[in-house]
Amino acid sequence: MVKINGEQKAVEGMSIFTYLQSENYNTQRVAVECNGNIVPKSQYETFILKENDSLEVVSFVGGG
Repeated sequence: MVKINGEQKAVEGMSIFTYLQSENYNTQRVAVECNGNIVPKSQYETFILKENDSLEVVSFVGGG
């Protein structure tokens, strides 16, 4: 299981990019932290989630 924004999810073996798409995130408007480290957008497709990873996904929202 991978902890994502406080919830346990069975997504180990999945790339960050694939996970974000499956949850309908706009990959250009999010920041991802894995185990306390920011993951560069250039690594979303190759960064594979592993058992016990802890992920935080933050969406940017525009407005005024």
